[in-house]
Amino acid sequence: MTQIVGVVLVRNEDLFVERAIRSVAAFCDRIHVLDHVSTDGTWEILQRLAGEYDHVDARRTTHAGESQRILDPYAGTDTWVFGVDGDELYDAQRLQDFRSELLAGAYRDVFKIGYNMLNCVAVDWEARTASGYLSPPSRLARKLFNFAAIESWESDGAERLHGGVVAFRPGYGHESVDNIGDRLSWEETPLRCLHVTFLRRSSGERQQEQPVLRPILMESAMQDRSWRGGLKRFLRRRAPPAVSEWKPQKYMRGDLVTVDAAPFLN
Repeated sequence: MTQIVGVVLVRNEDLFVERAIRSVAAFCDRIHVLDHVSTDGTWEILQRLAGEYDHVDARRTTHAGESQRILDPYAGTDTWVFGVDGDELYDAQRLQDFRSELLAGAYRDVFKIGYNMLNCVAVDWEARTASGYLSPPSRLARKLFNFAAIESWESDGAERLHGGVVAFRPGYGHESVDNIGDRLSWEETPLRCLHVTFLRRSSGERQQEQPVLRPILMESAMQDRSWRGGLKRFLRRRAPPAVSEWKPQKYMRGDLVTVDAAPFLN
């Protein structure tokens, strides 16, 4: 039988991570949550959720690459793997309808699915609205993967569903993508996400009026045990981490819009 497995890798996300996991809890048959050495209240929240949901397991890790290795048993099985971040709030009701489609065999001929997001720069909690940049024209999310399409996914030490070497089954490849977000609008799509990446996401972060751009953690370098990885770690310890520049370029395209956010804020 087809199953849907969520994998969540978080670090210092205590303001939104509970909503993120609850939004996908009914969609997934199992959810693996890994806390990458958070220093705020994230771990306590994850422990509580793991106690509440039988199908959620939570663990702490010092190696982001563990989030990919945990997926090894699913390669070649009838499993959809859903990569969820602590800054992603999904429309849970629409996910239920989409789950029925996946379990019935829809999209079986593709490796991954691209879908719609609103990359938020503001949320009005009282009015239940969110303002930001839609994808498209911003970059589509592509975090739902058909593991029946692969024989294996060898990790290169980076976080889950990034990098590494994928051994595909015949008929599949990296180009096997259905970008449903390109043909369905925000109002139409069954798979849509409120992406709060530009908001304050941890109680340990100071409040800012401008969009929050988090440092780049360079997880692959932390896992690389070669002399190159050692050099990168050495340099990283002696310089402030670089702030992401590609996120505004990828996620702030087109017009600034405001949408009804009630389905995401329950």
